[in-house]
Amino acid sequence: MESSMVKSAERTVRILETLAASPDRLSLSELQAQTGFPRSSLHALMRTLVELKWVETDGAKSAFGIGPHALLTGTAYLDKDQALPFALETLDNLRDEIGHTVHFARRDGAHVLYLATREGRRTHRVIPRVGRRLPAHVTALGQALLAQLTYDEVTDLLPDELVGYTPYTLTDHGKLAKELEQVRTRGWALESEQGTPGVKCVAVAVDYRIPATDAISCSMPADLDDDKLDKVIDAVIRHTRKLIATLRREGIR
Repeated sequence: MESSMVKSAERTVRILETLAASPDRLSLSELQAQTGFPRSSLHALMRTLVELKWVETDGAKSAFGIGPHALLTGTAYLDKDQALPFALETLDNLRDEIGHTVHFARRDGAHVLYLATREGRRTHRVIPRVGRRLPAHVTALGQALLAQLTYDEVTDLLPDELVGYTPYTLTDHGKLAKELEQVRTRGWALESEQGTPGVKCVAVAVDYRIPATDAISCSMPADLDDDKLDKVIDAVIRHTRKLIATLRREGIR
């Protein structure tokens, strides 16, 4: 079936997503290599995006990065999210109780998008930032949300090749399926160093929607002892359940 997407609009969005995903500014040649767009079309689109401040460039116009107006759109999304104020209060209370960094994220297709983070008293090589987007299979957040789906839905959603961030990332579909079944049984996800060396995370889905689109997680040192880990899991479950009850009571969907 022929796509209904307008080519120029699709290319503009892909350019912005490519720039947003890059830790460094990209040259026109690098951007062309990553997008596959013709150089003439790419040059015209970049000129327009720079003029509109969606993209910014250096003085020589040799490298490009996300511009300030991209932030306006992202901020507007957060400002209009009815669940987020309640989630922020939950993150504050959870962080105050356990002392570790906590996150609130939403599934975006085969990825998770971080909507809020509260830094722990001590950071453990975590890279927390709003707007960070990671493959769902890499994170406890993503595994908690993938477990809300059926086996067939997960298979259709994820790519054939699962990227590995560390030697511990679950890149085998069969092993991931077994892990998701455990998540469904116990009600929470736990990954150790699958996304970040030295860090383990526990996550619980915020199922005020069915299937759940949001989840809360806690990042902690990978060598945290079992007794302390159990306390963290208990706290994440309790605070998440309280948030679920609040969102349902407020009629937020």
